[in-house]
Order: sequence, then C-alpha cells, then structure tokens
Amino acid sequence: MILKGDDVGLEILAVIPARGNSKGIPRKNMRLMNGKPLLYYSINVAKSCESISHIVVTSEDDEILEYAESLGATGLKRSIVLSGDDVTLDSVVYDAVLKKEKQTQCRYDYIITLQPTSPLLSVASLEKAIEYIIGNKLDTLISACNNPSLSWRREGDAILPNYKERLNRQKLPACYVEAGAFVISRREVASKNSRIGQAVNVFELPDHEAIDIDTVDEWALCEAILNRKRIVFRADGDRELGMGHIYRVLTLAYQLTGHEIHFVSDKRYHVGIEKIEGSHFLCHKIESHDEFCRLLIKLNPDIVVMDILNTNEPDMVNIKKLTTRLITFEDLGTGTKIADAVVNALYTNRDNRSHVYTGYKYADLRDEFLRRNPKEFSQTVENIFVMFGGSDPANLTKKTYDMVCNRSEEFEGIRFSFITGLAYDYEANNIVDCPEKGIHVYINTNQVSYFMQQADLAITSQGRGTFELASLAVPSVAMALNEREKSHGFASLDNGFVNLGFGHDVLEDTLYNTLRWLIDTPQIRKQMRELMLNLDLKNGIGRIKKIILGEE
Repeated sequence: MILKGDDVGLEILAVIPARGNSKGIPRKNMRLMNGKPLLYYSINVAKSCESISHIVVTSEDDEILEYAESLGATGLKRSIVLSGDDVTLDSVVYDAVLKKEKQTQCRYDYIITLQPTSPLLSVASLEKAIEYIIGNKLDTLISACNNPSLSWRREGDAILPNYKERLNRQKLPACYVEAGAFVISRREVASKNSRIGQAVNVFELPDHEAIDIDTVDEWALCEAILNRKRIVFRADGDRELGMGHIYRVLTLAYQLTGHEIHFVSDKRYHVGIEKIEGSHFLCHKIESHDEFCRLLIKLNPDIVVMDILNTNEPDMVNIKKLTTRLITFEDLGTGTKIADAVVNALYTNRDNRSHVYTGYKYADLRDEFLRRNPKEFSQTVENIFVMFGGSDPANLTKKTYDMVCNRSEEFEGIRFSFITGLAYDYEANNIVDCPEKGIHVYINTNQVSYFMQQADLAITSQGRGTFELASLAVPSVAMALNEREKSHGFASLDNGFVNLGFGHDVLEDTLYNTLRWLIDTPQIRKQMRELMLNLDLKNGIGRIKKIILGEE
C-alpha cells in the first residue's frame, strides 16, 4: 500500500515479539520452516509492506536479536521480567514502542503487532488491513478468521447450544475468531495494559493465513502449505481428439490435492472444457499459443504440465521461460528436448534419455481403480465389458455392438455392458439397451471400475483403459482406434491382451471368433489374468506425482 493524501507521512511501527524460550515447540522462532527460521516470515512480510516505517523484534534471546538485525530489523533486548509465560503481549509491545520512540525521537501513529507464529500472512492482506484501519478511522483492527459452527457452551452442569437453529455451515451467521496474525492499533490506545481502543473491528483473513502455530501439527500444516506449488495443466479433449488427455490431467489433479491447480484448454474443444468444469475445477480458455504464454506470465506457475500430444521445440522454449518445471505426456514431438520430464506410459523402451519415463510402471490409474481389487476367476464367462474410450473416433463401439446383435443367439446367457464416453454420439449410432440380446448400455457412467471389476472378459481400445483393465486382471481383446494407438506396446499377449491390430480393418468374423475362442478356453483366460496380476500398476500414479513435483 502506498499512503496518499492526508495519510502521507504517517509513521507506522511493526513490533514482532519473539521469545527464545518457547516450550510447546522448543526454540520455535528459530526453527527452520521450509528452509528458513520461522521468524524470517514475519520480518519479510513487514519489510515488503511499503507503508511500514520501522520494524523491531523484541526478545530476551541474543541469537534471535542477531538474526533480526541481519534481516534489517531493529533488535530490542527484552528484560527477563517481560519474558515469562504469564506476561501479556500488551506490556511487551508497549515496552518496545517506548524504546523505539526514544531511539528515533518520533511518536508513531500506528503500532502493528506481528506474530512470528503466523508465517502464511501475505503482504497483500497486511497492506489491505493498514488501508482499512486508516480509511475507517478505527482505534484497533484485529486479524480474524470466520469460523461459523454449531458450537456449545457449559453453564454450571448444563451443556447449552450457542445457536438458535441448526443450519448448514454456509448458512450460519459469521463467527469471528482472533487469528493472532496481527493487531493494528492507533498509538494513542497502546498502553502497558491494552492495545484495544473504543472503535474496534476485525479483518477477515483466508483460513490458511490465519493459522497460528502452537502445536507440531500446525507446524506441519504450515510447512506443507509453504511447499504448495502452483501447477498449470494444459490439455484438450473432444470427439476427434479423444478424451484421454482430459481424464489423465483430472486424475493427476486429484492426486495433487493441496497444491494450487489451474487447467488451460483451447476454447474450440468444448467437450473437454465441460468435463473439467463439471469436475469443479477452474478452466482458463485460450485461442492461441501466444495467449497461453500471456496467461502463464499472469499465473507465474511453479510447474506446467503439457498433455496435448506432439509439442514443438519453439513453443516449449517459450513456455520453459515462464515456469520452473515443465512436464509433457505421451509426447513424440521435438518439444521433449526442452521438457524437464517426459512421461510415456503407453510406449516401452522407445527412448534412453534420462528425463524420459516410459512403460506401464508410469500408468496413471484413477482413484476408483486404486481402491478396487480383481474379483475371483470364473471358469465361465457371464459378463463382457466393452469400452473404447471417451470419444471412440473409429466407432468400434458400433462395430462391436452390431456383431453382438447379429450373433446374440450364440452369446446366450452372457451380459454385454457397453460403456460410452462423454464425447461419443451414442444416439446417432443407435447404441441402445437391448436386454433380450444381453446388451446393456451405460452413458458416461462414473462407475467404470465397477463394471470392469464384474467382467470376465473385455473388448477395448489400446489407450489408458488397458491399464485399468489390467489392474483388475480382466482378460481383454484390444483394437487400435488409430495409427498412433497401433504403436502402443502395452496391449500385448505378454501383458494379458489379445491384440487384433487396427480396429477399422478387423472383420466381424475375426472379432467373433476371437471372442468365442476366449469364452470357450478358460485356461487361456486364466493365463492372461495371471500375466496381468504380475504387473505393478497401482504404484504408477505415485511415481508420476514425484516426477511432476521433481522428487523422482
């Protein structure tokens, strides 16, 4: 904040009380948090606030005073009398104010008490608070968080509610709890016994900025938040492109809970955008690479994750300048030379570069597959699962559907579950329930793992779904949706799949005969299942998370 008009020339003193003999967390104020002493954060936020004239740290501890001086604050030695557990901050702050005023030979207009135990307080919040107390001519402004809750109190032997009506939290009246991050007072109301005047208000802080470290758990929480990364995912999805990229970045975002996540998508691909926004994430819509770069300048991300197939070197050079870490997925373009890491789970042994991670060990299984286990093997086939991704651009769903319809008598007693994705036009292709032929259709279901788990056999494309089926040990017939999928090496007999190649070229008789052979030979299906059970798939998402965060 820059003081204006009548406020120019105001003298504002920040007082940071920092004892050396803290007991809850010994030596708390000098313990390293995210690589810096806890005291660093309060001094740094005060130094970054333009309207603060002087900063003092009051302590009985010489190490703390020396460190404060090294950061540009004034260290004021506090007497032992003012360093006990029962001493209030009012007297400590007042003592520091008198000493500093004697040094500077000036009387301050406002006194800010900053607690070193609130390391997440932002400069923006402190500046707004100073502006607020001055603009509203208040005596005291206290930092607080709004914590409406269904609370109770004890009166004698009775427990009584502090509310009149039981409501959802968001409908409860505001309940402000002092945060401890700061108290701002006009100099006139600061005394040995108080910093609170007649005109008092609270300044609401975001929950994380209001954390006041008093326990080891609060310390761990603050450190985790300070380690939080701002991550931008760039992905597109629609009927032509497919939806695999969208589903992957959403899966990764769920795994990176605790970090600040942004999605970016080309506004032409509205199906992918709808999926992201329907998952309650913010999606920035762009029209060009230049617009993407301008957005990155604004967001200033720690990590950018590209999931748009082949990248080119010039574009990736531009992006790399705007972030600390750059990751790309399923990328065979020249941009991989610029990326810090490339993850290609569907390709095996294609690249010996140290920053390229290939093979099924880097499969990104969704949460629903991580929590499910394979069912027991069945000698007979009762359920067959059919899915060709989120868009199925080759329309293999229709080819398989027609084959089952044409030969339904030969599949008597078998239930076919057809799963169609968000971007597949099932109506135009007349993919409908036909229970008399054992056909059941599920449109954009959120229970894919359930239907897979029930299956004794599956028909699928060669994309990410192969990892999901293998994680549940479902013997499968695979067909490629396009030329690129034909190069995916995972859906092979070595991993429990019968691969029929490019789906467009597969004849109905070939598909039927393959399916019939597997139905009639349980020993083959059991061998395929055993191959899948030997694969380490559920740890893949953890490996990818480490790669994204630079921990691999």
